[in-house]
Amino acid sequence: MNTSYFMPKGKWPVNNSMVAEPAAIVRIELHPDKPGWLALYLPYVLVADYLVIVKNIHGRKWNAEGKFWEIPYTRLTLRFIEQYLPEVARFAFQVRKDLPERSIYGALESRVRNKREYPAARYEAAVTALEQILVLKRYSWRTIKTYKNALRQFIRFYDEIKPSALSRKQIDQYIFQLIEERHISESYQNQILSAIKLFYVEVLGQAEKVKGLIRPKRPRKLPQVLTESEVERLLQVTKNLKHRCILMIVYSGGLRLGEVLRLRIPDVQAEKQRIFIRGAKGKKDRYTLLSAKAFQNLQEYFKLYQPVEWVFEGVHGGPYSERSVQHIFIRAKIRAGIHPHATVHTLRHSFATHLLEKGVDLRYIQDLLGHESSKTTEIYTHITKKGWDKLKSPLEDLDV
Repeated sequence: MNTSYFMPKGKWPVNNSMVAEPAAIVRIELHPDKPGWLALYLPYVLVADYLVIVKNIHGRKWNAEGKFWEIPYTRLTLRFIEQYLPEVARFAFQVRKDLPERSIYGALESRVRNKREYPAARYEAAVTALEQILVLKRYSWRTIKTYKNALRQFIRFYDEIKPSALSRKQIDQYIFQLIEERHISESYQNQILSAIKLFYVEVLGQAEKVKGLIRPKRPRKLPQVLTESEVERLLQVTKNLKHRCILMIVYSGGLRLGEVLRLRIPDVQAEKQRIFIRGAKGKKDRYTLLSAKAFQNLQEYFKLYQPVEWVFEGVHGGPYSERSVQHIFIRAKIRAGIHPHATVHTLRHSFATHLLEKGVDLRYIQDLLGHESSKTTEIYTHITKKGWDKLKSPLEDLDV
């Protein structure tokens, strides 16, 4: 990169005295307090034209006290500025040539801040023993985390009693209290019961105690689905290239949120117009569709962001966070004015429904989604609008 291109064309502070500078520029200085960060000053006259662009800088944060944007001092940031702010950006210092690709500052701080700590139980050894069983059974890290937390809360509820001495009645009472006081969902109730059952069967060898645990009746809910025009609006209002690519890939192939974030660069097989999903739900690999339009956007994204390992990487490397994608979707659906209860997973449901409406066989859709049972895929037959235009209510034929 030719860093001299970004050097100031006018005059800047010299000998601690300010010289007149143009108002219609985006001034970039070294951050006064944080190493590895820059301070970007966006004047009011440029807010209307450039605020959206500045907000798209990877890792940017608003400094309310200093009235400037904090941006990582990286080659990725400079490439972004070179592409989207070349006419107005002015650097008040000589840009280094040995910059890192991504920010190395704040990564550890971010991990520590996002790590949620749960109070240890008196009989924490029980949780450790369950974790060992789960690891040996090769459960996913997410399930291990969920089960450990569920068991920990259960044994802390009866903190003065050894878990092996708890009765079946006390297990049922615990679940009853969670339903009455915390109004837990049916799915969360099932997770808690599964964790408790696994602990008593595999760790303590007390299978009789948890035999025939009362399971909740699963509600039969139809998934929320967007129309094609709603998906179109959603993607149109998502101006950030990286954010748009994430949503396009989810809809293009019907991916789960975790699947799109675990995509590695070789998994995008453009020549075959497909995406390889490795180790998905149930530890199953599969292939799904890659839209040509999605790949066109991906090519531009790869050129700008230059990911190293994962297709969508975070500010400090590693996979992009699920919470960030959820926030992206929430902002997009508000701007697009689509159904307020839609989530990222709604794009997966919409993918399946729209394929079904276009006449694609249900067996192919089952394979693309990675469903173990065809019964799971058949739910989309209950929400498709195909053929509705030929239906009419019998009331229309009555002389009333």
